[in-house]
Amino acid sequence: MSGTKTIGEAGGPYDIDDLAGSPDDLTNSHLDLGSVLMPVVEGGQVTVEMSAENQPEAVYLVTPVGRIGIHAFAAPRSGGLWREVVRELAESLRAEGAQTSIEDGHWGREVLARVEGGHHRFIGVDGSRWMVRLVASGPDEAGEQLAQLARAVLAETVVRRGTQPYPPREVLPLVLPPVLAEQVAAAQQQMAQEQGLGPTSEPISGAPAPEASADAGADEVLPGGAVAQSAAATVFTEAQPSGSSVDEESDDAQAVEPSPDALSSDAPSPSRGSALSRLRGRRRR
Repeated sequence: MSGTKTIGEAGGPYDIDDLAGSPDDLTNSHLDLGSVLMPVVEGGQVTVEMSAENQPEAVYLVTPVGRIGIHAFAAPRSGGLWREVVRELAESLRAEGAQTSIEDGHWGREVLARVEGGHHRFIGVDGSRWMVRLVASGPDEAGEQLAQLARAVLAETVVRRGTQPYPPREVLPLVLPPVLAEQVAAAQQQMAQEQGLGPTSEPISGAPAPEASADAGADEVLPGGAVAQSAAATVFTEAQPSGSSVDEESDDAQAVEPSPDALSSDAPSPSRGSALSRLRGRRRR
């Protein structure tokens, strides 16, 4: 790469083309999800949400103060997409019954939606033909800690836009790294066996071929790092597909009615009807 920016200086979110060095340098510090390289949190856990079609919907960092998820979207060259989304998102959340406010953050406006039992904080940043959006969900008592952590995570996030054309607001695809894809495949096979359905038949996006299962850098895996957290990920599948289109946030009344477990800081995963899973909106078909 010809870039000059360096991870660790909290100057992000970064465009991958602006970074000095190689993405391989981030193996232990970031989850490489294709369109997004998301930094892991010390002491955190990784949760993967799969759609009913057996495709990755979201990857979350689960921390003691809440849960963080990040998606990247295609954006026009002119920029300014987040400014449009802030207004639409706030209006949509208010229409669904959430107590919504706009706060000033490090990158500008953030949307805070308070629901029974907790809150969701949306932070967006415009980049070069992309927009990245973080959603942090947690209990009210940890609100300030979660906000600080969310901003720190976003400041070290890397976006890989790629050259493929996408219409503005289209979610950029998630691709699971080999270690995480193997963990997901094993978890899904176990779930299928428990339900008496036999092995899953559809391929998992990002799943490696069997011969790729051995990690070439296994002897360099750091305890608690991205590779280690990926290998211990929690996996769950939604009964109904849901996705991440920016302009269709919160089109279901359940979006502002999270179950108690959905916003609990120690919950392993949100329930199928939780605000966490539904506030992402629905992916365009």
